[in-house]
Amino acid sequence: MYFASNIKLLRKRKGLSQEEVAKSIGTTRSSLSGYENETAQPPFHLLLNLSDLYKVSIDKLLRVDLSTASEFQLSELEKGFDFDLTGKRLRVLTTTVDAQGDENIELVPTKAKAGYAAGYADPDFISGLPTFKLPFLARERKYRGFQISGDSMPPIEDGAWVIGQYIDDWRSIKDGVAYIVTTKNDGVVFKVAYNRIKEEGKLLLTSSNPFYQPFEVPVEEVIEVWKFTNYISSKFQPSS
Repeated sequence: MYFASNIKLLRKRKGLSQEEVAKSIGTTRSSLSGYENETAQPPFHLLLNLSDLYKVSIDKLLRVDLSTASEFQLSELEKGFDFDLTGKRLRVLTTTVDAQGDENIELVPTKAKAGYAAGYADPDFISGLPTFKLPFLARERKYRGFQISGDSMPPIEDGAWVIGQYIDDWRSIKDGVAYIVTTKNDGVVFKVAYNRIKEEGKLLLTSSNPFYQPFEVPVEEVIEVWKFTNYISSKFQPSS
């Protein structure tokens, strides 16, 4: 647990003395000192009081090492915005399997992309998607295919299918790598990502076509992230 170091860190960030905090939560300075030095544990009602004082949930006070958070993340927490610090949320991925129990690769065609942001967790929606197999992909990983529309990501052209590997921990997103990102506001987008989660709580998404402007997505608006692995296209462009 990180409780002792967290409450000490938060007290110092507010510029408060042990005496001032103790008075605010209804205990003594010596008791608070014991909590900060791990020689004593507070009763539950004081946990609640500390949570209210610092605007941080009890779960984060106990289980998250706040010293690893960025200044941006800490300031957001202190404003009462209790978003995920790591970019790794508890998510349950809805998926389908074949008769042998192996994972399918579901395909999200252009006509289904508009509803994907709402139906990604709906078993009926996912089970209604077409599926296929690519035997050269790792069986222990989860993949999904998305049909691309538009010209923002050459050399991948309009109508091609991009295959993505599911990313559970968004901290692993690498700068300059292509990802399929599902967001609450923009739906499914295929872009080159730059990871700004720790510094700013955002992803910067760019296109390989310079005509399209980069844009930022707050991490709390991100639903899913899939790392680009390969693509399938029916178009052939011979070299000149």
